[in-house]
Amino acid sequence: MLDGHMQHKDNFGNIGDLGPGGIQWMTAAHGIIHSEMPTQTDGRMRGFQLWINLPAAEKLKPASYADIPSSSVPEIEFSSGRIRVLAGELNIDGRSIVGAVNSQHETPTTQPNYFDLIFDAPGQLGFPTPENHNALLYPYEGEFELNGNKLSKNSAVILSAGDTLKIEALVDGSRALFLSAIPLKEPVAQYGPFVMNTREQLEQAMADYRDGVLATEIRASVR
Repeated sequence: MLDGHMQHKDNFGNIGDLGPGGIQWMTAAHGIIHSEMPTQTDGRMRGFQLWINLPAAEKLKPASYADIPSSSVPEIEFSSGRIRVLAGELNIDGRSIVGAVNSQHETPTTQPNYFDLIFDAPGQLGFPTPENHNALLYPYEGEFELNGNKLSKNSAVILSAGDTLKIEALVDGSRALFLSAIPLKEPVAQYGPFVMNTREQLEQAMADYRDGVLATEIRASVR
């Protein structure tokens, strides 16, 4: 969450107040019924919601939820700004830092990295990336240059294979998300809020929800 407040409620009884700089980390897995409602009285609300697919063998594992405040998100400084390490692990200039999710919650099989790159001034940034990951860069403030190409905000860039990211911020206040993870290379079947591997699994998930079995089995799984 960048600005504003969002309240989370779910059938586990979790209530979360997601504020500026905070993280909501939820593993839907077998299923979790939840709501997310804005709670601020004025001002803007903005943030990012990233969906990470689970491998087929983990689709029906127990669901879980974590609310991580901004104060628990580690940061590391570089010459032109700072990096907020939301998930994964960052190694830069001989320093290593573990993300908020990995230190407080279960680490997904796909080992995602989720970094918020914040430039207070124009400058360059480089850090190593896992060679077995697929990676994405999403500038959302300011302007960047990558391999001689200018990137405007709100333009997603799929990165080619490699082991290092090198970018340059061209203006003050430039910000971007760096996302990477191990690709599953499994079939994906999606409908509404359900993500499975086959159409038959989707139909079963929807039938469980309609019949009230989904919530019942979730409650049973956490006792």
